[in-house]
Amino acid sequence: MPSYTLHDIAKHIGANVHGEGAAEIVGLNTLQDAGSKELSFLANPSYRNFLIDTKAGAVIVTADDLEGYQGNALVMDNPYLGYALASSLFDCAPVSKPGVHPSAVVADTASIAKTASIGPNVVVNDNVVVGEHSIIGAGVFVGDNSILGEHCRILANVSIYHGVSIGNHVTVHSNTTIGADGFGFAHHEGHWKKIYQLGGVVIGDRVEIGACTTIDRGALGDTVIEDGVILDNHVQIAHNVRVGENTAMAGCSGISGSTVVGKNCIFGGQSGVVGHVTICDGVQLTGGTIVTKSLDKPGSYSSGTAFSTSREWRKNAVRFNQLDDLAQRIKQLEKKL
Repeated sequence: MPSYTLHDIAKHIGANVHGEGAAEIVGLNTLQDAGSKELSFLANPSYRNFLIDTKAGAVIVTADDLEGYQGNALVMDNPYLGYALASSLFDCAPVSKPGVHPSAVVADTASIAKTASIGPNVVVNDNVVVGEHSIIGAGVFVGDNSILGEHCRILANVSIYHGVSIGNHVTVHSNTTIGADGFGFAHHEGHWKKIYQLGGVVIGDRVEIGACTTIDRGALGDTVIEDGVILDNHVQIAHNVRVGENTAMAGCSGISGSTVVGKNCIFGGQSGVVGHVTICDGVQLTGGTIVTKSLDKPGSYSSGTAFSTSREWRKNAVRFNQLDDLAQRIKQLEKKL
């Protein structure tokens, strides 16, 4: 179990120590559940009432929240950032050893860095490159001519198709698929004719991709995920989409083909965007929002109906279908006036 003094942690997260800097910290926990050797944090005002009674050995707080608190504290402007940085000190994930597991199947033409780790039952095809200190978990498949940069973590059972380029410090969680065919078909005489997907996928640096997410390859040209993007579980990125730097998408979001999403956007869960539109930088979509046209102004957007009882919702759903008729009647009345 790792152990740090408050001084150690303060230096790591860029905070000032209030109280006993030599106090020992062995873990992180919530304000409600933390023990005398655990560190907690206050980032949401809704939890301020728990601060007075917390048993935590120390708390990360702002200078304003420090007033009236008698315990040990690490003081900084952004306690949530402090929590994020401190969490790396107590990461309990298993450490993989460099080398190739005997059960892995690695093509002779693949280039695997000596510091990389290739787990059990991994398949690495021709001309694949795996960079320094990257970790490929059990059961991962990496297709021909794909490139993985340095310090990547590819968790168990991820499928990376051919012609995929992944940057440095990228994490891909289990059962995600990168580079599957985009949903491209031509309709002819009652049948669907497949359009072969000739592009690839390019993923930048410092990207995190959740479990069971799918990023399709481009039809012509590449699907691109730029630096710093974070994608939650069960996100769908269709062919030839471009997602701008530092954009975040929560679970079950879906982006249709050839859409361009700007930088620093935030998409709530179950939000979606139709194909062939452009979303500018700095757009926030609340949960369940569906975007049907391009957005050229930053800000928050919402769609859908408000939560209500089923009985009220059914009544309002009927009224929504009557809105066009009501609008026409109002126009007629305005003409008469």
